[in-house]
Amino acid sequence: MKYIVLGLGNFGKSLAIRLTELGHEVIGVDNRMTKVEQLKEKVTHTVCMDSTDIDAVSALPLKDAHAVIVAIGEDEGASLLTTALLKQLRVKRIIGRVVSDLQKTVLEAMDIDEYIMPEEESAARLAMRLDNIDIVDSFKISDKYSIIETKVPTKYAGMTLRDANLTNKFKVIVLTTIKSTEELENGKIKVGKEATGIAQSDTVLAEDDILVLFGELKDVNRLIQKGE
Repeated sequence: MKYIVLGLGNFGKSLAIRLTELGHEVIGVDNRMTKVEQLKEKVTHTVCMDSTDIDAVSALPLKDAHAVIVAIGEDEGASLLTTALLKQLRVKRIIGRVVSDLQKTVLEAMDIDEYIMPEEESAARLAMRLDNIDIVDSFKISDKYSIIETKVPTKYAGMTLRDANLTNKFKVIVLTTIKSTEELENGKIKVGKEATGIAQSDTVLAEDDILVLFGELKDVNRLIQKGE
């Protein structure tokens, strides 16, 4: 897949490098030549440009990108202006970086419903989520094991955990399931998530549920691939 990372500070740099290591084509963009020079051997492509310049941004292959990540953190004004330009250019998937409550409010007003808080989400976690669209989130416990949120594979929708037998088939443990919730707040529908408690053998897997799994990433990927 192809990704564009705008802003190559600590977070953006880590994200661009990790996505490149995972085999994706990445364009890393920053307005500081020193940052661009540092990464030219570690990221697929690097470009020195001003992301608040609409002509410069328009020259990027935005239509080919699976996502454009605005990783600018130290300059909130530049981050918001860059995001606004991407909306104007009809980029299909924009992921914004949030460093303050005000910035989050402005992004929500722009209808940017996908954003990251680097203090809460590491570049490695976001890279894993972008690497596999079925993985919602992940948290690394050790070099070998992670807790991973993934969509319920279609094959197992409507089955109980006993019938799905995921632990024996894939060497993963189902910790819980999460259901989407909707509530009206200030005239807008706010989508949230709610855990259903500790998973039991008679827990029924619904198509729109999220599975919270403990195991190795390779085994989770095997579950996803065989459950499609």
